[in-house]
Amino acid sequence: MTSLITGRRAAWALALVPFLLALALIGAVGEGDRASRSTDSLPAGLDSTEGAALLDRLPQDASTAAVVLFTAVRGQLSGDQLAALRDAAPDLATGPATGPAGEGASPLVPAEDGTAALLAVPIPSGSAGEVADRVTALRAAADDAAPDGVRAQVTGPAAVQADLAAVFDGANTRLLLVTALVVAVLLVITYRSPVLWLVPLIVVGVADRLSAVLATQLMAGVGVAWDESTVGILSVLVFGAGTDYALLLISRYRDELRTERSRHRAMAHALRRTAEAVLASATTVVLGLLTLLLSLTPTTRGLGLACAVGVVVAAAFALVVLPAVLVLFGRWVFWPRVPHVGEAVTVEADTVWHRIGARVARRPAAVVGGSVVLLAVMAVGLLRIDLGLDQAEQFLDEPEAISAATRLAESFPAGTADPTQVVTEGSADPVLEAVRSVDGVTSARVSSTGGGVSVVDAVLAGRSGENADVVASLRDAVAPYDAHVTGAEAEALDVREGSDRDLRLIVPLILVLVLGGLVVLLRSLVAPVLLVVTVVATYAAAMGASWWLFTGPLGFGAMDTGVPLFAFLFLVALGVDYNIFLVTRAREEAVGHGSRTGMLRALSATGGVITSAGVLLAAVFAVLGVLPLVVLAQLGTIICLGVLLDTLLVRTLLVPALALLLGDRFWWPRRVA
Repeated sequence: MTSLITGRRAAWALALVPFLLALALIGAVGEGDRASRSTDSLPAGLDSTEGAALLDRLPQDASTAAVVLFTAVRGQLSGDQLAALRDAAPDLATGPATGPAGEGASPLVPAEDGTAALLAVPIPSGSAGEVADRVTALRAAADDAAPDGVRAQVTGPAAVQADLAAVFDGANTRLLLVTALVVAVLLVITYRSPVLWLVPLIVVGVADRLSAVLATQLMAGVGVAWDESTVGILSVLVFGAGTDYALLLISRYRDELRTERSRHRAMAHALRRTAEAVLASATTVVLGLLTLLLSLTPTTRGLGLACAVGVVVAAAFALVVLPAVLVLFGRWVFWPRVPHVGEAVTVEADTVWHRIGARVARRPAAVVGGSVVLLAVMAVGLLRIDLGLDQAEQFLDEPEAISAATRLAESFPAGTADPTQVVTEGSADPVLEAVRSVDGVTSARVSSTGGGVSVVDAVLAGRSGENADVVASLRDAVAPYDAHVTGAEAEALDVREGSDRDLRLIVPLILVLVLGGLVVLLRSLVAPVLLVVTVVATYAAAMGASWWLFTGPLGFGAMDTGVPLFAFLFLVALGVDYNIFLVTRAREEAVGHGSRTGMLRALSATGGVITSAGVLLAAVFAVLGVLPLVVLAQLGTIICLGVLLDTLLVRTLLVPALALLLGDRFWWPRRVA
């Protein structure tokens, strides 16, 4: 099989045909498209999700709320200023930003403290782009209508939706460019060649674009939801995993060129010895990602499916396209560090990794003890983690809708900007009375009817994130009327409940799959258990240390509810890769040199490439901070720190020390020597 890929004639076909097919698909088909639904990011079967689904049954001319907030620059609003605002209110409510929906606008409402006034304006429902355009027009009209000394801002659900669309505008393109730049810089540093870095970068870049097309088309075809961040995370994963596989292959190819005169035979040998580790790694990651299909949340299922497609494409390009492309070039592609026959192979050279291995071998028990203590200390923060970000904490850069909502809460009940919605298919009157009877509800009104659905808007007194008890009381009060409580406050509670359920179900399944994959690969029991334990310890340490970073230098008040699951998936599935790369080489070396010497030779041979791969993957995930959401910045930070720990501590020191302590027992019940 390897000779078919690296043969002189086949190499041209395998290098060009996949490229041409990929470029044709990218250009002719493009990424898939799908109309988003209000329930895409909500856990299925929970109360707020059922309510959101009923809201979708309202007539097409239904609206979403925008709240125009006028505040005095100094002191209180004067009588003349209030009069001017009252005169402008009808035009704002029925202008081009609102259309016919604005006829249902409420009158201008001054605050009791005299410093602010608000105008609730219905915005016609539509796509994110259409809502964003109307909110932009409303903001311009409100600025023009505000008299001197008065500041105008727009908040409410429509404004939040518009600002979210704005912060993601072009974000995936920026993420892709920054990711490619980071990979390019690190490849240049790794290879110290003006040419070689271009080969894996171009191959992985095409694989990334093809992955985006295939994944989104597949999701659109089978009806799986995805959101604005899915393609961005997919790109990060494809670049990270694909470049890791490329580094491993090219390192082995360089070693083979030092013992083999024919570059075709050298690549065949390198591919044969690399394919098992890459396929085992990719299979582990893909199976781990597919566990997300069990999530209650549609967009989480979409992320798992998309990323699984991406890893398959990345592995295919690394094992088929990249070898074919490389053998088309001569040894000169490595210039100025061109490998020649007769040079010392890595495992025999006196490298820094050889010296590290020698020191670990002198005191393996001390290395194990020190590593375990360090990981345990870092993991202490895990016990302090608070989960759940309120709406104001979701953005890295606070948009107008959030800052205006914060200011509104100083003069009005906090829930005025985004009322909690109670949705029923029955009569609205008893539901309205039940809602008004709940402590913590400052006001309630029937806001919409149609399509057999009625909606009661309830303004809650507490600030965002402080209304869990009120939402629970609302649900108890309206339960006899088969009504559902939804809106931002209720959705946040249900998202947390869904995340807890996903964590309890998916985490054990990932561990079982990873452990089973390692047992099959290594045909051993002791080594797989130890490797899984080390990656779980790395996850705990990364989570604990990241919590101190979040609450300290980064200033986050809490961790997003979805972060623990995603961080576990990526760290365990990707972190075990480096252990796979190390122990498969150790098993190979142990056949002729024994378990202890085999592990040391494997560390010497793989230390440089695995460290380069780990640093690159960590840097690539850190790039998630380019996207404007706190959840992605937190996820990128945890994975970056965890991958560095796994690369520099666990794989370099802890795993070799454990193997040296156990000797042949490390591979039990298999015999390797």
